[in-house]
Amino acid sequence: MDDVAAWRKERRAELIARRQATDPALRAAWSAEIERHLRSLLMRETPRTLSFYWPFRGEFDARRLIGDLLAQGWRVALPVVIEKKRPLQFRLWTPGAAMEDGVWNIPVPRDGAAVTPELVLAPLVGFDEQRYRLGYGGGYFDRTLAVLDPRPLAIGIGFEFSRLETIYPQAFDQRFDIIVTEAGIRR
Repeated sequence: MDDVAAWRKERRAELIARRQATDPALRAAWSAEIERHLRSLLMRETPRTLSFYWPFRGEFDARRLIGDLLAQGWRVALPVVIEKKRPLQFRLWTPGAAMEDGVWNIPVPRDGAAVTPELVLAPLVGFDEQRYRLGYGGGYFDRTLAVLDPRPLAIGIGFEFSRLETIYPQAFDQRFDIIVTEAGIRR
């Protein structure tokens, strides 16, 4: 277990550094493809409640897509860490909502009703072909997906270069339903 934790920590640092070092124009082109794939998945759906994430450290920024979903009647929420090593809470969000700094200084809604989303978009630091996610190491999405009933459709979002042969999934790791990168959609 210690070897796996050390390996994951090293891969996480490498992948984040690579993402942040990627030319912004190239990252924007990749992001445009990710958004196109997400639109093909989501725009045909009946409006529901979707959780997305605030972009951090060069991640895909879904806010333009989220604005379009809101205009179609979707409800959207952001994940909030209420307590370390506990599941996330999802708070409704709208443009102009009062925000405050959360964990890692990522903006979260200061207020907003707690909801259970039917779809969850989560950022990928890395992922494997079995659709396991390497995140930032806090385990928040894994804990949350393990306890939500019914379990929301979990969609991981990242860049193709972050695909690994394996993340060495552990018993607590949750397999994602769908992975979206600029290269396409994996189910």
